[in-house]
Amino acid sequence: MKINLHVNGGKKRVDVPPMKRLLDTLREDLGLTGTKEGCGEGECGACTVLVDGNAVNSCLVPTCQVEGAELRTVEGLANDKGRLHRLQRAFLDHGAAQCGICTPGMIIAALALPKGATLDEIREGLAGNLCRCTGYMKIYDAVAQFLDGERA
Repeated sequence: MKINLHVNGGKKRVDVPPMKRLLDTLREDLGLTGTKEGCGEGECGACTVLVDGNAVNSCLVPTCQVEGAELRTVEGLANDKGRLHRLQRAFLDHGAAQCGICTPGMIIAALALPKGATLDEIREGLAGNLCRCTGYMKIYDAVAQFLDGERA
């Protein structure tokens, strides 16, 4: 089935089975491998992408369900000259990434949080994203810096 997608500001047309997972369409058909598969069951958040501004686990979403929606993956953050997005820069500045499997999902989920979110709101907003390497504080600090620029 031919499906029209809006990904990272561009239009794409893919010929995939309609129930193919969005995660697989992104990785296999569009070459956007920044979105990771951790568990394949919607439990870890490694595959988080934005669909119309909402964070979703792409391993749970059939591609046909997002036809016409605005999709954003981690590849859509840096500008066309390779300059990192402010949130990506905050992750680097705070040492908030270790092995990197969860990092794209964490970053994308954080984009859905409201500006000026409290630490509790950040924790709640990222609760569906698991990191097996850290104690989360560096991640929370990076997100807080991005959301309001004052907390570090």
